[in-house]
Amino acid sequence: MSEPRLARLLALALVALVLLNFPMLAVIDRLALGGLPLLPFYLFLAWGAVIAIAAWSIERADGE
Repeated sequence: MSEPRLARLLALALVALVLLNFPMLAVIDRLALGGLPLLPFYLFLAWGAVIAIAAWSIERADGE
């Protein structure tokens, strides 16, 4: 694995750690939109985004 790709994946792991850690989840858990809690939507979108960005980063050619 090349150095830039490894650096991108490490940065993504750190961002995922921040997005899916307790303090951020506690803030999101207090939010509601029209009486619906936003935490399930946030978890689904954040986790999906992390997976999509990881897949894109791995499949991307090193020259790009």
